[in-house]
Amino acid sequence: MLGALLKQDRAELSGRFPDEISIKEGYDLTTFVLVPGLVSDDRVWRCLKPVLSEFGDIIDADITGHDSITDMAKATLETATEDLVVFGHSLGGRVAMEMARIEPERVRGLVLANTGHHPRRPGEEVRRQELVDLGKRSMHDLAAVWLPPMLDAARNDDQTLLQDLIQMVTSTTAKVHERQIKALLDRPDAARTIGNYQGPVLLMTGAQDQWSPVEQHREIEALVTYVELAIIQNAGHFMPVEQPTAVAESVSLWLDQREFLWR
Repeated sequence: MLGALLKQDRAELSGRFPDEISIKEGYDLTTFVLVPGLVSDDRVWRCLKPVLSEFGDIIDADITGHDSITDMAKATLETATEDLVVFGHSLGGRVAMEMARIEPERVRGLVLANTGHHPRRPGEEVRRQELVDLGKRSMHDLAAVWLPPMLDAARNDDQTLLQDLIQMVTSTTAKVHERQIKALLDRPDAARTIGNYQGPVLLMTGAQDQWSPVEQHREIEALVTYVELAIIQNAGHFMPVEQPTAVAESVSLWLDQREFLWR
């Protein structure tokens, strides 16, 4: 089984999930779509690739070319014709939810990490514009200001982790950052639609995530029909990079318990 690839000493997830979900005839393997977040790339979800590659194809979504979440979702859906399990981190979680809204019959399941569901909040555009302006001056300066609060404070002296994330941010252009910020500011109100989704959902967040905190994920949990919530200790907003083993174990267990997603 999938969990055999990883150590077994982990707590079992609990929550609401369906006894049975119909699977279209002819689809034996699921395609796993990994959607990164703001100024991020495929390294965000790299901890899952050794597990997922055994059970289906993997697509690393590219959301750098669009300035709306709906367009990001449509473009990502066009990268495959198969049924999908979509993994979304932060901004990518919003893209994943929009994919499920557009084509719910194709999206078998969702894994939503360190994300949110609210529309734009009053005054949000001011702070985001400050970061856009900073990025236009220097993506290195943006990384220096933006990244540390995104991590568990205990990891701020972890130079290996920091340098990896700094390299990720600085490999992105200021124009991409600006486009993605526009998409976030104009984001759909996912709280109005995620409750209609009838596939299984795994919510994940870091216990120390100050940007997308645990309580925000509990709000999403209350809206979703079939849902589990995994809270990863000693992790902030970049939870999949900060605690890759714990994230991979939680996803592995979730998939083990929902064989209909990948068989």
